[in-house]
Amino acid sequence: MKTSQNRILTTHVGSLPRSQAVVDQLFAQDQSKPEFSQDQFDAVMTQAVHDIVGKQKAAGVDIPSDGEMSKISYATYIRHRFNGFEISTKPPPRATPRDLDEHPEFRDSLAARGGTPKYHRPICTGPITVRDLSGLHQDIANFKAAMTAHGYDEGFMNAASPGVIAVFQPNEYYASNDAYIAALSDAMRVEYETIVNAGLILQIDCPDLAMGRHIRFRDLDDAGFLRQAELQVEALNAACANIPADRLRMHLCWGNYEGPHTCDIGLERVFDVVMKAKPQAVLVEACNPRHAHEWSVWQDRKADIPDNKILVPGVLDTTTNFVEHPNLIAERIERYASVVGRERVMAGSDCGFGTFAGFGAVHPSITFEKIGAMAQGAHIASQRLWATS
Repeated sequence: MKTSQNRILTTHVGSLPRSQAVVDQLFAQDQSKPEFSQDQFDAVMTQAVHDIVGKQKAAGVDIPSDGEMSKISYATYIRHRFNGFEISTKPPPRATPRDLDEHPEFRDSLAARGGTPKYHRPICTGPITVRDLSGLHQDIANFKAAMTAHGYDEGFMNAASPGVIAVFQPNEYYASNDAYIAALSDAMRVEYETIVNAGLILQIDCPDLAMGRHIRFRDLDDAGFLRQAELQVEALNAACANIPADRLRMHLCWGNYEGPHTCDIGLERVFDVVMKAKPQAVLVEACNPRHAHEWSVWQDRKADIPDNKILVPGVLDTTTNFVEHPNLIAERIERYASVVGRERVMAGSDCGFGTFAGFGAVHPSITFEKIGAMAQGAHIASQRLWATS
């Protein structure tokens, strides 16, 4: 994994806005529409990945992704790759964040305005085994070709954590949550190793370690949630047993939605659990109004941050169309550099810009203006941090 040696590098969480052509293909696939054509799907995705990598290059991203073009969402894509998941004719009610339920009129107004994603949610109804990884291999081929075309020698690819799959895909087969998590760990190991063996950095998305508190585990106390989080980190580490830490990143967040977020568990409560996870780089929400102050948690726990950890604070809010000023971005980067040193910091985003296909708070054109501002801010921070070298 590249690290900062003479300047602050820029990256992001992974998902980026998808064109309408891509969205149409994803929903045709997800809903098994008669007009769905695998050949057409592959052609659209190949071009979309080429285009999105080019946009990242133009905006100043150092470590790009494929934008998760081929995934309808960051967690539910797994039903196309693994046995054991199906779409129920009578799915259980969709879990909503506790803070939104505490403001039902606001929650309902979001839904009425199209502020909630619409896609099939799989349910685990049988043993989880690998079914078809051809989509993964196609994603890798598309991304590596686009990286070569646009002059990149390093990029990352996202994959769901065992814990986040369990949070959003209800279990109706395994006898216990522990058994369900263990089965997911075994299955996802194959996907993780395939990505890394292809020469890419693997990013594991772990909102289950924060957002899971006020969604799936909302009825537990903090201690009960942390016991679940420990289990989920153990499953993640087991799935990554054969992968070096420096080929791994993990993303931690409290939910990529505009809302009160008054039920978010504090970073200080989950810090110890997160530090037990194997990935070297930790991408964390760090600039939205509910978590921007938590840079001080890293400062206060500096002695407890393993020496190999790289911090990738979010310097871009992915729920607002405000474009952050480069000077503000530089200040955010410098705070984290003061904790772990300039060589162990990258600039990132709070969450993805296209977490669900066809759904995102930030307009696509503004997305890349924000990313461009991040590159400018990283340049300013680099000038200051290396000024005395």
